[in-house]
Amino acid sequence: MAKSSVQYVCSDCGWNGVKWFGRCPSCGSWGTIEEFHEAPSRTKTHASHRANAPLPTVVSAQPVLPAQPVQPMQPMQPQESPQTEGSLQPQESPQTQESLQPQDPWQSQDFAQPAHASQQTQSSTRQPFQQSSRLPQSRMGRNPEDVRIHTGFSEFDRVLGGGIVPGSVVLMAGEPGIGKSTLLLETAANIARQSGNSAATNSIGDAADSSAIPNSTTASPTPSTTTSGTNAPVLYISGEESQSQVRMRAQRIGATCPELLIASTTDLGSALTLIEQTKPRLVVADSVQTIYSDQVDGIPGGSTQVREVATALIDSAKRTDTPMLLVGHVTKDGSIAGPRTLEHLVDVVCQFEGEPQTALRLLRSIKNRFGPTDEVGCFDMSGEGIEEVRDPSGLFLSDGDDDLAGTCITFTMDGHRSLPIEVQALVTKSVLPSPRRATNGIDQNRLAMIVAVVYRHAGLNLLANDLYVSTIAGGSAREPADDLAIAAALASAATDSPIDRRTVAFGEISLTGQIRPVPRLENRLREAARLGYKRAVVPRNRRYDGRRPIPGIELVEVRNLAEALRALGVEKQRRRVTASE
Repeated sequence: MAKSSVQYVCSDCGWNGVKWFGRCPSCGSWGTIEEFHEAPSRTKTHASHRANAPLPTVVSAQPVLPAQPVQPMQPMQPQESPQTEGSLQPQESPQTQESLQPQDPWQSQDFAQPAHASQQTQSSTRQPFQQSSRLPQSRMGRNPEDVRIHTGFSEFDRVLGGGIVPGSVVLMAGEPGIGKSTLLLETAANIARQSGNSAATNSIGDAADSSAIPNSTTASPTPSTTTSGTNAPVLYISGEESQSQVRMRAQRIGATCPELLIASTTDLGSALTLIEQTKPRLVVADSVQTIYSDQVDGIPGGSTQVREVATALIDSAKRTDTPMLLVGHVTKDGSIAGPRTLEHLVDVVCQFEGEPQTALRLLRSIKNRFGPTDEVGCFDMSGEGIEEVRDPSGLFLSDGDDDLAGTCITFTMDGHRSLPIEVQALVTKSVLPSPRRATNGIDQNRLAMIVAVVYRHAGLNLLANDLYVSTIAGGSAREPADDLAIAAALASAATDSPIDRRTVAFGEISLTGQIRPVPRLENRLREAARLGYKRAVVPRNRRYDGRRPIPGIELVEVRNLAEALRALGVEKQRRRVTASE
């Protein structure tokens, strides 16, 4: 019997340790540390876990059919032993019953296959992933870069580096209700529509039979390069919702497809059995914190359980060359719940974020073994689902072409994409002993520094005024290159001098009042010229050498803040503003 040890786990963020604390060292919550007894894993490897595990219960996986009622399950006829409709259980022939004996179930050829598949020889079974890794490169089949699976969203493919690589594991994390499950459900439906598995459209039982039979015509001679065919179904495993609940959401967002199989289970053995049975083209697990293994002690969602579940799913993905999309929970501070090992084990880590008050959603790549890690995808959340925004140039700009005081436009880099951001400022007379500073989308400490520099090097005193600075539609102007636009918006609001709507400003402001160069200036200028801007105020010591001229836009070079405000036309006061106002 394994010796148990006392562990203390935070119920909010999942932190664990050997000592009790009144306040969680990770998230800072009080009274959330609970004691539980955790025994070490009974198995050291996933192979021994499968050898010692009892036969898992096979749950049903049902396709999502549009506006079609769920067929009731028919009673099994004992004399013929047909397969139950709506279930992926194999037919109970004498060969199958003999291969499913509880004393050693995992040593059978394939416990998830029907009788006619269990008669194959031992050489036709899949080999472990560790053995296939010793094959020479010339026998490893096609390059995975050539067989990427497109998600149906160009923005999603952009973040992943061109699509989903076969055998890869992608972890999707985000706040509750941000739209992770909706995005992955629509992605699963898009890939299922591409598969075109007409055999799965007749009935649920036909889908189970056809997925359990190995395709000898398309199988690669090398087990390591065996991939699910393009006509294979897509499996969506939900540990948080029932099948009917997932079906309702799929019908609401238009993600109904007969090739999309839905299963509801929280047992790791059942999930692995479904993957072995259906041999899907893609697997979506929602979520990794709700699935648990009965072979490892610990609470579901704890560090030990999450590590074991992630290891088993990744081993199945690499062994069968089936890509997987995992949903991950986050803690109060926005980090992924569970051990840090989870992020190291998977191939891609994506963060799905956005403000709850707005419909804009941003998908960022934090880790990507098959592409860049600084890409961002834009999506729009609505009641009918998620739609991608291929050209987000107008998301963070106000409507109208009127020149209004207190506004300035700049371009901020988000990954490889240059986004226009409109900064708005309001300067009013303060009636409080300490003037108010309110920001939205801008760092408040950065604003305090800019106000001090404007007073010292531009002669504009705003220290005694209430300042309100914000961006449009939840945009973020936290990049140092946005300093000049913030200072220009404040000066425009204080002097009541509007800035031309066709003028943009770039530059980082130093404490000495100098305008420092910004990275990727050429990308910002080309995007500004494409959107119709005619004039740009840029640092004189810019990193863009101008060898490739940008037609249609005039560059105004400035050295310091005073020259920049003069070039923008906000240095001359139309009405004098004093410190007491």
